[in-house]
Amino acid sequence: MDDTKRMKELIEILNNASRLYYQFNTAIMTDFEYDKLYDELVELEEKTGITLSNSPTINVEPKILSSLEQVSHPTPMLSLSKTKLLDELADFLGNEEGLLSWKLDGLTIVLTYENGKLVSGVTRGTGIIGEVVTENVKQFKNVPLTISYKDRLVLRGEAVITYSDFKKMNEAVGEGSSKYKNPRNLCSGSVRQLDSRVTAKRNVNCIIFELIEGKEFLKKDKAFDWLSSLGFTPVEHFKVTKDTLKDKVLEFKERVATYNIPSDGLVLTYNDVKYSNSLGTTAKYPKHSMAFKWQDETAKTILREVYWSPSRTGLINPVAVFDPVELEGTIVSRASLHNISILKGLKIGLNDEILVYKANMIIPQVAEDLTKSDNLEIPKECPVCRHKTEIITSNDVNYLYCTNEYCIAKTTKRLSLFVSRNALNIEGISDAILTKLIDEKMVNSYSDLFHLDKYKNEIISFEGFGEKSYNNLINSIEKARKVKVANFIYALGIPEIGLSRAKLICKEYNNDFSKIRTLNYDELSKIDGIGEVIALEWENYFNNDEFSLEVDNLLKEITFDTSSNSSLLLDNKTFVITGSLNNYENRDELIEVIENNGGKVLKAISNNVDYLINNDVTSTSSKNKKAKELDIPIISEEEFIKMIGG
Repeated sequence: MDDTKRMKELIEILNNASRLYYQFNTAIMTDFEYDKLYDELVELEEKTGITLSNSPTINVEPKILSSLEQVSHPTPMLSLSKTKLLDELADFLGNEEGLLSWKLDGLTIVLTYENGKLVSGVTRGTGIIGEVVTENVKQFKNVPLTISYKDRLVLRGEAVITYSDFKKMNEAVGEGSSKYKNPRNLCSGSVRQLDSRVTAKRNVNCIIFELIEGKEFLKKDKAFDWLSSLGFTPVEHFKVTKDTLKDKVLEFKERVATYNIPSDGLVLTYNDVKYSNSLGTTAKYPKHSMAFKWQDETAKTILREVYWSPSRTGLINPVAVFDPVELEGTIVSRASLHNISILKGLKIGLNDEILVYKANMIIPQVAEDLTKSDNLEIPKECPVCRHKTEIITSNDVNYLYCTNEYCIAKTTKRLSLFVSRNALNIEGISDAILTKLIDEKMVNSYSDLFHLDKYKNEIISFEGFGEKSYNNLINSIEKARKVKVANFIYALGIPEIGLSRAKLICKEYNNDFSKIRTLNYDELSKIDGIGEVIALEWENYFNNDEFSLEVDNLLKEITFDTSSNSSLLLDNKTFVITGSLNNYENRDELIEVIENNGGKVLKAISNNVDYLINNDVTSTSSKNKKAKELDIPIISEEEFIKMIGG
């Protein structure tokens, strides 16, 4: 293959991997493999003197996809040139004084203060266009909302979730696929939430790494000292020279395995501000800084097994099990292979010689299959229930799923929805407790939850679960025996049947569940807001013998509350909700109030909408702009509450 053709191939592979990673938090290759291909592209560009317009070596991340408001950065947020060679890092520093700091692995944020108040928080996005996340930034644990400095101040920082907080959140989730993949993905999802109260629960911190606009300093370390005095948390940094640089890098390397904040390397920048500014930039990189990525310690070993780990969504994850090797001071013997696409890309085969490493010196990964026998058989049966498996493609990535809706591995997810607030609202049952009940064979179906009194002594013995907690749980279960039909339907977990659609169906058939459960495709598809795909899913579910038996068993345990507290004050009124809420716990709660009063909630602004609910009436968001164009009133929560007589 000639060099130009290979360059085009590499560009396509790398851009696709970057697109999936940044837009969908989906990895189709390991960091090791990405860096290897990227370095190969750099070498070919240097060899040929050709750089194609779509090369990732001169372009930042792909276009962002989001429903968040987007804005342009006043100055582009460029990537850093990088090296894995200490000598190259030393050559970059030369005779200048530098600052060496952690390269943090989170989500880059631009903070803007005016008159001493935080007025804007924007993600890096593409580097040219970012997403407005101001309300979410206000929920960060260490970001001051007001400061003593009154002139305009612009900072760049990294939003991060510590490893210890990440571990706690995953422990709270319990076993299964709803575990978070890594701190970076969790942080990205937390910062880019549409509901800032979700962000508030995630313990996000922002570590400042650059002063863009504000008070002027001759040295960057003095700027960090000043920012610290204002209440910010600057990145940990040390002054270095060419004589001290290598020793300080080695000190960082010794600490990285125990450092609580995710880091994927170091950053070296010139300490002299005026000198830094005089250097300018290339098309992609600023010339005042360079990133140093750890030279991954690798080890060869033999792959002995691929263990297929089922999860509560039906996703079956491949895990490599290999002869134990020492990496970065610890013994490792297994590593996630993530998904079918990565597994196939590595050409994995049993008893192959493989190269393993620790990503960011922490997480074991398979870097390469050196034998490439590609002889691994993908399981045709789920390892738990022995039902047929299926490879499903999502965002160009292949995943293995169990097709059995009633697989035991999916039980926890189904039960978690069943006990949730908008379903049967059984308090005191977390996912961790559900997992324990399932593991102890106390619960395997919905109806089993109504007979936990048989296991009083066992449940009281659960860690952190005494007699008082048990009594509260049983009382909540008894209270749940009387339930509204719409909440019951939602609790059954039929795909695409949320609480709003359940209420539409109930309204159409006067809460008559005996009729509702027999509805066919033709009857359902005529209901406004249901549609043909959902109608077909509904019919398939209720025609399933196992599902029907489950429903029959539940009907022996519950009674329907057919009373209505709807005052119909909002009869035939339609609403769209945007922005954060102050008086309601979440959007579901506000939607429930609207629907109970006869109103309807839509997702998008159109001529069919009567009101837009937004506490920031002066916002320049797309929904506010559209509402103003169509002369749709924009009302706050307080105005809405007055509307319903609250």
